Amino acid sequence: MLKNKTLKELLENPMIADIAPDAIRGRDLSKEEFYHWTLQEIADKVGWGNLERGFTKLLEVAAPGGYYFSLYSEEECFKAPSKKGTNIVYFPSEDVAANDKPFIMLVPGGGFVNVWNLTEGWPVARIFNELGYHVFILTYQVQVEGAAVKAMDDMARAMEIIASRKEEFHVDPKNYITCGFSAGGYIVCLWNTEKGYRAFDLPKPKACFPIYPVTSYRIMDADEWDEGEDKDEFARAGLGCTMQEACNSCFEIPMHVEGFPPTAIFLAAEDELVDPEHSKRLAEALTNAEIPCKLEIGPTGGHGFADGAGMCMEGWQERAIEWFEVMN
Repeated sequence: MLKNKTLKELLENPMIADIAPDAIRGRDLSKEEFYHWTLQEIADKVGWGNLERGFTKLLEVAAPGGYYFSLYSEEECFKAPSKKGTNIVYFPSEDVAANDKPFIMLVPGGGFVNVWNLTEGWPVARIFNELGYHVFILTYQVQVEGAAVKAMDDMARAMEIIASRKEEFHVDPKNYITCGFSAGGYIVCLWNTEKGYRAFDLPKPKACFPIYPVTSYRIMDADEWDEGEDKDEFARAGLGCTMQEACNSCFEIPMHVEGFPPTAIFLAAEDELVDPEHSKRLAEALTNAEIPCKLEIGPTGGHGFADGAGMCMEGWQERAIEWFEVMN
């Protein structure tokens, strides 16, 4: 059973050599103590959801190959090194009905410093597969100024690749849902503004599932900042602009929801990292704009519940899909 294998054993499997370095993009896991723990030990000590579920599917799709697709050419990566290693990973559903449903573009979080495929990518994608949906997991540019804006380029390139291989993937490139976590939640929200699908002349998503998302730089501007912390430096890292510019442009998501599709938002009330007010303000703005919106706030638990396994948010994927399918 995979739960008795160490993270090291699993990530050093040659079958997943392409994606293994991006289990948590931007972080060398070989230097971490938990690298030598079994998946069961990780679950017992730090949680992180059901990692076994994700690895089982990852190894399944990697065995025949054709699951990993780089976003950019070697020449493009040479000119912009932050593009190196960006990719989509394809998790197809075994349900033949998935061919006629929207595919899901899944965007893990990581504060624009990392991309947590390990927790918010692979395990979550498998659940959506079991619910009858094909999934693409996006590994985007991080640790670069304006990371969220550059992620718009990454999203657009991913959509271009999907469209070019639509027969192979059994998807309609015009029929998709976005789902993102934390910083990835901000990315899928920004995708609905003038910086996203409209800027690239791409179709509007059929739905959006932001999970404990960042949405408002005005909230962050009003937060207490430790002495020596630079708000503008923080804003530039994510958006490439000052905090004031972020607060007074389409980067302030709740003020620019006119391009949103129906949206289901999930978070926990005790989120210690991203204030639940981010989700509440987005939900209020969507409701005021008469855009269908579901807001679910779990009574306990904090940031990063991922697939929700063993927590009050367990089953959020099923509830999101049920909500979407009832509407359609």
